[in-house]
Amino acid sequence: MPGQRSSAAPLAWIYAGLIVYASLYPFSGWRVPGVSPWHFLLLPWSRWWTWFDLVSNLLGYMPLGALVFGALVRTGSPARQAFVVTMFVGTGLSLAMELLQNFLPQRVASNVDLALNASGAALGALIGVVVHTLGGVERWQAVRERWFIGSSAGGLSLLVLWPIGLLFPTPVPMGAGQGLPRLRDALVELLQDTPAAQWLQPWLQGSGELPTALSPGSEFMAVTLGLLAPCLVAFTVSRPGWRRVVLAVGAALAGAATTTLSTALNFGPQHSFAWRTPTVLAGLACGLVIALALAWVPRRAAAGVGLMVLAALVALVTQAPADPYFAESLQAWEQGRFIRFHGAAQWIGWLWPYAAMAYLLARVAARDSG
Repeated sequence: MPGQRSSAAPLAWIYAGLIVYASLYPFSGWRVPGVSPWHFLLLPWSRWWTWFDLVSNLLGYMPLGALVFGALVRTGSPARQAFVVTMFVGTGLSLAMELLQNFLPQRVASNVDLALNASGAALGALIGVVVHTLGGVERWQAVRERWFIGSSAGGLSLLVLWPIGLLFPTPVPMGAGQGLPRLRDALVELLQDTPAAQWLQPWLQGSGELPTALSPGSEFMAVTLGLLAPCLVAFTVSRPGWRRVVLAVGAALAGAATTTLSTALNFGPQHSFAWRTPTVLAGLACGLVIALALAWVPRRAAAGVGLMVLAALVALVTQAPADPYFAESLQAWEQGRFIRFHGAAQWIGWLWPYAAMAYLLARVAARDSG
């Protein structure tokens, strides 16, 4: 319906940010190129290419095209105009990234990448046109009105991003949010040998060495809270009753599936289910039972409980040690071609609980939070 707020808009902005991250990683070694930044547009086909590069550059921009098109259509733009604007957005973003890659020694600007990115955005927008023509947008709006409240775009965006953040190895299954130690390490490096380091020293030093592993009780609590968090976010934008039961079960299945995929990607398919220890399974079961018990609470109450759950989760996960196999896994990713996408998932996993807390705080203060 025209003029509706859509979760496609914030997701499009977030996905564009991930493209920037993936295109410019590792953001170091900036220098002025010896040729014109536009020189790459006239280069012949490179002798060094792989099918992975071609496919990833094509498919990587398809979600952006679909999201931008969907966001424009949901705000009332005609389909033809939305398609043209999406093409300009996708091509313009890709061109900007290729130009900036000229200034990074570890990246190579490519006219082939630009063409594939633009084509990917066009394909994504074309998929959006087909879905729109077949009435998919109207059907989704009808489903959304039955399942969710009107102002649910932010909550739905968080729910879509939650499993993506779990793709990066977490210190404990479902344990997103281990970003504070990284922030502290970055500040130590940034502020060393400066006056600010003296008065920030107690916080920058942290609380000493982390334990080699969480206790079974702490791990159980972290898994329970990690599953409860997205369930409570969903409860703040959904109607009480059986729909929340379905959403809670869906969150448990999505979390388990994503954790299995992450384990397989990082440690090999033969270890896909190594995360399913008795403690973790008990935590998942407990989290699901509590979520089902809260399926009928008012939305403002769900937001308040969610704030407490997320605060406790962050406190637990921050004290957790890194996965013992993390260093070996990360080295393999850094030497491979997936590191850019891997790093993007890492940031989502680190920041998701804090974004969810900000959203829930807004829901507590919102007048429509019944």
